[in-house]
Amino acid sequence: MIHGIINVYKEKGYTSHDAVARLRKITGQKKIGHTGTLDPQAEGVLPICLGRATKLSGMLTDRDKCYETVLLLGVRTDTQDIFGKVLREEETEGLTESLVENVVRSFIGEYEQIPPMYSALKVNGKKLYELAREGKTVPRKARKAQIYDISILETELPRVRMRVHCSKGTYIRTLCSDIGEKLGTGGCMESLIRTKAGVFAIEDSLTLQEIEKGAEDGRLTEILHPIDQMFSGYRSVTVKGEGERLAYNGNSLPEEYILWGQMPENLENFRVYDRKGEFIGIFRYEEEQKRLAIVKMFYSGERD
Repeated sequence: MIHGIINVYKEKGYTSHDAVARLRKITGQKKIGHTGTLDPQAEGVLPICLGRATKLSGMLTDRDKCYETVLLLGVRTDTQDIFGKVLREEETEGLTESLVENVVRSFIGEYEQIPPMYSALKVNGKKLYELAREGKTVPRKARKAQIYDISILETELPRVRMRVHCSKGTYIRTLCSDIGEKLGTGGCMESLIRTKAGVFAIEDSLTLQEIEKGAEDGRLTEILHPIDQMFSGYRSVTVKGEGERLAYNGNSLPEEYILWGQMPENLENFRVYDRKGEFIGIFRYEEEQKRLAIVKMFYSGERD
């Protein structure tokens, strides 16, 4: 079985589930999961986890994201993007670049965002987009979205091309719609490219066709990002003696079983390896007990 993360460039026309299904065929294994949905008409970075790396899916989903999007002002749709039903069109002649820029940048920071009806969020066990397709609209609670930065890349009214750096769970379609509402003209998202998800950047991503070619050429391991690479900011330590058995079973590790090298000043989270260099998991130092306690286990006892 293959273990690691592949930085997939999801092209337009594919759903995130389509990308996972295609990768299952390419790799010949079932244990695969993506780290955050991209709409079929959106494109860009979609990290996909394989094997033991599927334990990372939730952790990678929590990372912040970067997007490039085109906001089309003067058009409201039922999906908040250009692919939905047009509900209303408004004149935009009164808008100026400076006014638009001021309103766009006013969204930097934390703001309350109401999830769109056309989303995968569930209400009473049913996805919102399923209800929307039935012509139903249900109340949704506003959620906090954090916009770290918005840069306007190009303005050619009624279109505004922007780069957005935001927290997980932020709907760029809704951001575009909210900007349009604040300007009084309405607005929707015309295009979307995810350029970064956590540590994964668009310049390092590969299309499914490129990944398939790499697999045919026997280069799949070169494409994979190792699991422990996701925790490169943590110091690595090695367990010795009886500590290996304790670590393999997810037990706490008294510090006498740890090869520290030079004792680190900051005793927080660590990458723990066995003597053969196999990554076991992430452990946290408990100062009072003088031990490392398991945070996330990645060793499974498999010898592939």
